[in-house]
Amino acid sequence: MALLQLTVIPLGTGTPGVGEYVADIQRALEKEKVRFQLHDMGTVIEGEAGELLALVARIYELPFQKGARRVVTQLVIDDRRDKKVGIGDKVDAVRKRL
Repeated sequence: MALLQLTVIPLGTGTPGVGEYVADIQRALEKEKVRFQLHDMGTVIEGEAGELLALVARIYELPFQKGARRVVTQLVIDDRRDKKVGIGDKVDAVRKRL
């Protein structure tokens, strides 16, 4: 199981706000029926690494379809294969140590 952090930054939109673009991505993730969590700087998505990369390829197009002329996309993948991990597990592990 892998965790993927996705940050999509549409540029060339004519406005500094990107909330509508983020909302489009969140709606797309809901349709994909994947486990995800929005946070202030991006979205964490849970799944198998290959499936997550295919998902990002689909989501990547959304800002362009809405009129963005340029999109910067940041991905971070944590693919741990020695045990099953999910959203929130890392935070829980740190909280247990506090």
